[in-house]
Amino acid sequence: MTTGLLTVIDMQRVFADPDSPWAAPRFAEAAAGVRRLLPAFGDRVTFTRFVAPGTPEGAWRAYYEQWPFALQPPDAELWQLTDEFASLAQHVLDSGTFGKWTPELARRATSEGRLVLAGVSTDCCVLSTALAAADAGVEVLVVADACAGADDDSHAKALQVLELYRPLIRVTTVAELLEAT
Repeated sequence: MTTGLLTVIDMQRVFADPDSPWAAPRFAEAAAGVRRLLPAFGDRVTFTRFVAPGTPEGAWRAYYEQWPFALQPPDAELWQLTDEFASLAQHVLDSGTFGKWTPELARRATSEGRLVLAGVSTDCCVLSTALAAADAGVEVLVVADACAGADDDSHAKALQVLELYRPLIRVTTVAELLEAT
């Protein structure tokens, strides 16, 4: 079994739906990678959901002025995990921020010693989570082929930036990670 805590970031309908303004074009490919990873982590998996706040504050006000469709309550359909993951998600962490490095995730990851990240979007929530966890001293692995960006170029650029943080953050693939077990 692979070591660490697998955190599957924001595999939600809003990012899967091709008609959504926030669609990740390679969501299906990322989902396939996540499906391959899940058995190797057993119950050491946390799914996250990005959700809008009831009332945006600070710079988030301007953000939601740009994306008013997203100001929906946490139980809205767009915020739900996609059907393939909803039934598998035993532990779900909601956050109104891009970075999912919350005290709850920190407790879970610290007890496991390593944080393995997959999901969407590489260039936003995955990147934000990886940097915060690395700053906290947690070893971070980002599984490139189990992630998807806003577009291919943004995905590739985010992975390049993450590579700059070695050895705190390492970019890997599903095959490399599973072979290491």
